[in-house]
Amino acid sequence: MVILIGIHPVKEALTVGRPLDRVLVAKGAGGPRIQEIVDLCRQRKVALRFETREALDRNAGGSARHQGVLAFGAEKKYEDFDDILNHELVVVLDGVEDPHNLGAILRTASAVGAGAVIIPERRAVGVTETVAKAAAGALEHMSIVRVTNIAQALAKLKSTGYWIYGLDERGEKTYDQADFDPKCAIVLGAEGHGLHDNVRKACDFLLRIPMSGPIPSLNVSVAAGIVLFDWKRQRGIEQ
Repeated sequence: MVILIGIHPVKEALTVGRPLDRVLVAKGAGGPRIQEIVDLCRQRKVALRFETREALDRNAGGSARHQGVLAFGAEKKYEDFDDILNHELVVVLDGVEDPHNLGAILRTASAVGAGAVIIPERRAVGVTETVAKAAAGALEHMSIVRVTNIAQALAKLKSTGYWIYGLDERGEKTYDQADFDPKCAIVLGAEGHGLHDNVRKACDFLLRIPMSGPIPSLNVSVAAGIVLFDWKRQRGIEQ
């Protein structure tokens, strides 16, 4: 069972009908956003309890940012690889370990209209309460696939018509020079070491973000935002 912490994650889970065991709301908490969660609980017939803020603090692991709302629910269901092969854009993460980074990337991927995010089973963070909090509700709208081998996953994407674009500081082209194919996968490496060699070799194109200062690279979630929104700009996708 996973704990969803904060107004946005709980609201989105209720909105999409994710199975929830119960929702806790702090006594005395009010306002339209809290009332919306209360109403959604009643509509979805999800157990709703009003507890002290101290009780919510304990359940949230001492987090002071639960905003007076948390929920207990089933773990996020990972999708099957074959079920995501019809999307225009798939985001592939080669070993992201920080849950805040994963959550931020999921939020950005959802914002640009990506169809799915692929993550490895080992040596990488999975979907946790911290990821759900950082994703601010986007977790409920994003298909996530876990695979045993990222390079093999890229090979399978290629076999079904995807072109693979890896973000690497040694890339020959800058990200804004890329001509993204209508069906593509954008690959981002882990914090610190970037793309693994076998993953880099599996990419059709390597792109870089030009840097002017002494720091050679950006935080992976920031880099993801830059490149993914440029993909959106190139595709001319309007909300």
